[in-house]
Amino acid sequence: MYDNILVPTDGSTEAVKGEDHGVELAAAVGATVHALYVVEKGGNPWDSESMENQQQRAREYGEGVLNDVASAAEGLGVEAETAVEVGPRVHEEINEYVEEHDIDLIVMGSGYRGRLGGLLGSTAEKVLRSAEVPVTTLRRHENE
Repeated sequence: MYDNILVPTDGSTEAVKGEDHGVELAAAVGATVHALYVVEKGGNPWDSESMENQQQRAREYGEGVLNDVASAAEGLGVEAETAVEVGPRVHEEINEYVEEHDIDLIVMGSGYRGRLGGLLGSTAEKVLRSAEVPVTTLRRHENE
């Protein structure tokens, strides 16, 4: 049913829920996990650190997050591919990755934004609305 499952992550608590579910689902169906970390182009112009250094630091952080996903996948006998991409909009980079890597399903976590703040986080919502493949979201609840 699914051969390639994309797990976009930013390393947050919410994203880890998506990571865990994506890896477990891949193990259950014999799919490959693709873990993706997107570095938003640019940086914080008010930070004393150069934009180049900010981007490099973000890339290194992302690689660490992806290594954690790959290790979890390896622990369950799941093949994992990792990638760090840079782009102006996270959801667009996710959708480009989907097209370029024959992804069948996106599994991602979504933040809790309060009872009236919406059901999904902004990136998850944008992916859900724009993706051309099925998307499974796992939402953090108020008490988590």
